[in-house]
Amino acid sequence: MSSNTIYQTPLSSRYASKEMAELFSPATRFSTWRQLWLWLAKAEKQLGLPISDEAISQMEAHLELTDEDFKVAAEEEARRRHDVMAHVHAYGQNAPAAAGIIHWGATSCYCTDNADLIFLKKGLDLLLPKLANVIKKLADFAIEYKDMATLGYTHYQAAQLTTVGKRACLWIQDLLFDLRNLTRARDDLGFRGVKGTTGTQASFLAIFEGDHDKVEELDRLVTEFAGFKYAYPITSQTYSRKIDADVISALSSFGATCQRIGSDIRHLAATKEIEEPFEKDQIGSSAMAYKRNPMRSERMCSLGRHLANLNKDALDTYAAQWFERTLDDSAIRRIDIPSSFLTADILLRILDNVVSGLVVYPAVINRRIRDELPFMATENFIMRLVALGGSRQDAHEKIRVLSHEASAVVKLQGKDNDLIERIKKDEFFKPIWGEIDALMDPSTFVGRAPQQVEKFVALEVAKALEPWKGTFSTEVSQLSV
Repeated sequence: MSSNTIYQTPLSSRYASKEMAELFSPATRFSTWRQLWLWLAKAEKQLGLPISDEAISQMEAHLELTDEDFKVAAEEEARRRHDVMAHVHAYGQNAPAAAGIIHWGATSCYCTDNADLIFLKKGLDLLLPKLANVIKKLADFAIEYKDMATLGYTHYQAAQLTTVGKRACLWIQDLLFDLRNLTRARDDLGFRGVKGTTGTQASFLAIFEGDHDKVEELDRLVTEFAGFKYAYPITSQTYSRKIDADVISALSSFGATCQRIGSDIRHLAATKEIEEPFEKDQIGSSAMAYKRNPMRSERMCSLGRHLANLNKDALDTYAAQWFERTLDDSAIRRIDIPSSFLTADILLRILDNVVSGLVVYPAVINRRIRDELPFMATENFIMRLVALGGSRQDAHEKIRVLSHEASAVVKLQGKDNDLIERIKKDEFFKPIWGEIDALMDPSTFVGRAPQQVEKFVALEVAKALEPWKGTFSTEVSQLSV
């Protein structure tokens, strides 16, 4: 069948990076199973079991599957209804000298679970430098715009001024939390190792004729071959599905961060203060040719929502496991683990593309400040009048009346805010007429925002990014349609 006549997930067919899509491919999965069987055989041979050099050599020569191997495995699975045994059979055909010792003492979860832990680790290794690179680019943006005053919004209503760079730091700080969470999740990962059917290692104790030391050494050797620092000391037939929940929870939290950032950019695009990149020949709307829709940020919110909700699947799957294991975790994990990593990878590509080309419109930002600043500046006027000997209550009442008059002009007549002109014509404010423009300088309304940006980037961001300094790139992630 043509790929155009069957459903494919857009995560892999449309959006994901090549390296992440390959990590969760059938070729990678089943070649990893073969690698795990080879490690087991090598460790068992090293500990004295009768496994020939020829068996090891044949196994080593056939770690990668051919199209014929996939065909053999598919036919065997259709007959046996067991994917692991189908691939044991296919591998045995490639390595006949090893056919009798492949999977010796192991249960299916020896290859499936250990492979999944390898994929979790490699997946996080792919994501973390990409996340660090996005944070670095946003930090550079924050420094560039640390002094540029802009309207702050609370309740999506105009509030005290902040700066463009300070707002970017809100995004950066949340991404730093994600960097910390994903790093910890990766560093905490252990290996299932060699534990047998219910985690008791009984089959391996039988193989080694009751030698506990050899069983423990077998577990240690295979774990070392796989590149893990330790194996979980306690497992059932599977490693605890709480591990999946831990990793996916960190990824889901990152998905929520992407929704937050994407939503902010979409709102700023609506007010024409900041926009995501828009390509020369890009079409915003099939009907409205003038549109510049924030499609990247909308995609980020859409996929972020999907990723954030996968956390519930992982928690429910963990909670539903009975005793030493049940198989109701299998199908959903085949979907959710790749989906969570592919989605996170896609989100990082979108984030990188967006933050690499954010467009700031200072004239629009200044105009919006001018529209709102007169109201915000009135407290400064009152305080200055009091400092010159005036009555705070009288000043407050004057400001209240004039503000309501100016507000009515804006709301009912659609005209510009003329509060300052009214104040400059009112004799009550004559003592501060000469200071009004200085009291209206936007830079005096941003508090310590510029200093906060500088300190945050120099200390918190720099410290968090130190392990990733050698991975930074100025290249921009290119997005599919």
